[in-house]
Amino acid sequence: MFRGVCRAAFDSRAARVLFSLNVDGDFAPRELPRPGEACLEQGRIHVWSVALDIDAQRAAAIEAALSAAERARAERFAFADGRRRFVVSRGALRALLGAYLDLAPADVVFAYGRKGKPHLTGAAAGLRFNLSHSGERALIALGRIPLGVDIERLRPLRDPDAIARRFFSKAERAALAAQPAERKLEAFFACWTCKEAYVKAVGDGLTIPLRSFDVTFADGRPPAIETHLTGGGERERWFLRRLEPAPGYVGALAAQGFKGNVAAWDMQYFQ
Repeated sequence: MFRGVCRAAFDSRAARVLFSLNVDGDFAPRELPRPGEACLEQGRIHVWSVALDIDAQRAAAIEAALSAAERARAERFAFADGRRRFVVSRGALRALLGAYLDLAPADVVFAYGRKGKPHLTGAAAGLRFNLSHSGERALIALGRIPLGVDIERLRPLRDPDAIARRFFSKAERAALAAQPAERKLEAFFACWTCKEAYVKAVGDGLTIPLRSFDVTFADGRPPAIETHLTGGGERERWFLRRLEPAPGYVGALAAQGFKGNVAAWDMQYFQ
């Protein structure tokens, strides 16, 4: 199926099929393409939702493709569930990158930035990616521009307003306070995931004060970003999209200077 996507620029019928697949928030089930069968054209972003709750036998097979450093990191998890989620999410990332780069998952080589963020180098450096996981679900975004993705499992919070006072901007706190009680939790996570996705896309981690920029997330308005450190202007430079990757989860995607299509899929079996 991905061979047809790669030919879309030359086959008008394939191009129409490709357009129909690139629907924001679709997350239709798709099998993982084999190495070399995935194609990511300029101006497109692919987002994959991955279920992490798999059996021990499959998790062990996935772990075999990880690097020695990744396996050592997995061993440091105190609980088996955390270890499994790390193994499966990193295995899924390797499997996806292998499909786009025509490599076996074990042959994907990462370099790491100053704060430990993985990236590709050499001929593969043009492919950008970002991974986030929460509960039993992961999100992986791939593109050719700086991007970030975040996912959160919807769950009760003791005091979302207290967290907002610490991390949200004044405008975001006001928007959250205006939400009715039955919508406040979802609104909180909508704001949080948008902020995290932007921070991850910029690449500086939590060294960017979360209160130094605003995101819109309520009242039916499309999400947007406005910073205070640079005097505004981020609304024009950043694409921000809320995502619904699976029941009980919310997510967000941020990408720099993006005006293309986002294709969102739910990854089926991989190993």
